[in-house]
Amino acid sequence: MRPDGLGQYRRLAADPAAAPHDPFTERVDRPPLTDHVDALVVGAGLGGLQTAIRLRQAGLERIRLIDDGGDVGGTWYWNRYPGVHCDIESYLYMPMLEEVGYVPRWRYAPGEEIRRHMVALAERFDLYRDAAFHTSATELRWDEDGARWHIGTDRDDAFTATYVVDSSGSLSLAKLPGIEGIESFRGRAFHTSRWDYGYTGGDASGGLVGLTDKRVAVVGTGATGIQVVPMVAEHAARTYVFQRTPATVDVRDNRPTDPEWAASLTPGWQQRRMDNFLAIMAGEPVAEDVVQDSWTANAGLQRKMITGRIDRSVDPAERELAEELLDLATMNRLRDRVAATVRDPETAEALKPYYRYQCKRPGFSDHYLEAFNRPEVTLVDTADTHGITRMTETGIVVGDHEYEVDCVIFATGFETGISGLLSGSLMVHGRGGTSYFESLMSGFRTLHGFYSHGFPNLFQLSLFQNANSVNYSHILSEQARHIGLVVAAARSRGAAYVEPSREATEAWAQVIEESANDNLDFLRTCTPGYYNSEGQPAEMKISYGPGPVAFHRLLEEWRRTSIDEVLVDQPQRRTR
Repeated sequence: MRPDGLGQYRRLAADPAAAPHDPFTERVDRPPLTDHVDALVVGAGLGGLQTAIRLRQAGLERIRLIDDGGDVGGTWYWNRYPGVHCDIESYLYMPMLEEVGYVPRWRYAPGEEIRRHMVALAERFDLYRDAAFHTSATELRWDEDGARWHIGTDRDDAFTATYVVDSSGSLSLAKLPGIEGIESFRGRAFHTSRWDYGYTGGDASGGLVGLTDKRVAVVGTGATGIQVVPMVAEHAARTYVFQRTPATVDVRDNRPTDPEWAASLTPGWQQRRMDNFLAIMAGEPVAEDVVQDSWTANAGLQRKMITGRIDRSVDPAERELAEELLDLATMNRLRDRVAATVRDPETAEALKPYYRYQCKRPGFSDHYLEAFNRPEVTLVDTADTHGITRMTETGIVVGDHEYEVDCVIFATGFETGISGLLSGSLMVHGRGGTSYFESLMSGFRTLHGFYSHGFPNLFQLSLFQNANSVNYSHILSEQARHIGLVVAAARSRGAAYVEPSREATEAWAQVIEESANDNLDFLRTCTPGYYNSEGQPAEMKISYGPGPVAFHRLLEEWRRTSIDEVLVDQPQRRTR
């Protein structure tokens, strides 16, 4: 544990010398935008893209996607490092496959396949027409008389929109460790989300021939590090893997899509498969496990972090004991896998995870552990020194030992759950000039996690006061669908804006407080990581406890019976 918690990191954007703004797409100058659009969607990742599509299907003509990147894709725009794959089955994760008539080529798709699919969706639904890339929204201000939002950006845009959706992401802000002397290193250093193929050679599929004479450090052993290390180890003259906490590394078993299986699919196949996976992960009863992978095999361990159905007929103490025994058996199996794979006993011991299964997001690989059998690969465990001690002009220091390297690759991930609205980087002023960020100081208040009193026609996609699951793409698809249906209802009924009452948001906050699973004690026992804010878990309940399946049923019933509660009819202020 470290007392600085999240303060041990700093945003990549604050250190432009460490990485270019965008190594993948050249920024193009353009005049400021001063027009009016039906909807602004902030963020062109999985959430923003799906919401824009649902708004298009709701009848909106002018939809403006804006994103800090140079194209759609979000996380998959930035993450182009070698070996990048999704750890959720592609048939579940890649949205709207049937809409574009596509079946992924791999069970667990590489990042480039996911990114190109998102581009295909943007093209299919004509979302490039009004899009603005390499653009960040900086301010939203509600115009009471015009019933519209005035938008400012970092490119001096000053346009208006009837609706605004914030989908600026739960994994959008890359972070670097705040290591003493990091700026003094004179070799090549970059974050995995800004991979420098000009230096390494190759592409996301490998072939990093530029590293054949290089000593390379990979800092971080989470989901990204697990994928990067085998690719670097294959080519680098020397690879040092700097580990703070060992990862759980379960079987991945990736394979190409069976053409016969793909040909046998019937209409509605993707939604059925998604629903089956979601139900299993939420603890709902199902007749069959359609997916049958390492996620569904360990679904019984998910309740510590993922909302879902809990058998209340079992005594809580007995249930806790049963869960811990199941956890122990699972972690022993994963530790045994390390011992059976890694030949050096000391290295194997350091690679064995020692915490509860849900303390960190589970990892999957059939190549990561094997990489440590290469004689030129060295694991540097930093737990006893509270991480890396410092960096010098020539290398990385852990304790009293310096490892001289030519290149440092930071696989240190992203800030999680921090959208522009919640971080204050997107300043929002609602009715009467009320600051959204300042309103959070008195408590987070929404209806179903989507909208807040005092901020008309403003929607957000997030984890807060909503539902969650390991396949976050499915969660986002349901959020996008809900927003689209609410906007369609507003348009069909002539409502000038959508806004919940203060009483409705207070009531929903109470529902969250009473239903959310209390996992604070569990998180306090975990090693530091993003699940527990680096060892300092927040004392707040954020998710709907009964889980995503129950939450989606609740939304469906609300749309059927109560949607008029948020539709405010003021035809004299209706915008064109």
